[in-house]
Amino acid sequence: MTMMTAEPARARAVLSNQDFKLLQEAVLYYMRAHEDDPVSSTYSNLYHRLGSATRR
Repeated sequence: MTMMTAEPARARAVLSNQDFKLLQEAVLYYMRAHEDDPVSSTYSNLYHRLGSATRR
């Protein structure tokens, strides 16, 4: 007697392209309000990553 294992369910996207666009706009708003903050470069990187995610 052989037992069959079920295949794992297919992964579903958690965020939509519209969600990425909204997050990108929020990060841009934050960056503009905190231009002098040393952490702003980290937010800039996030902004660009979110932009590349919407183009997929």
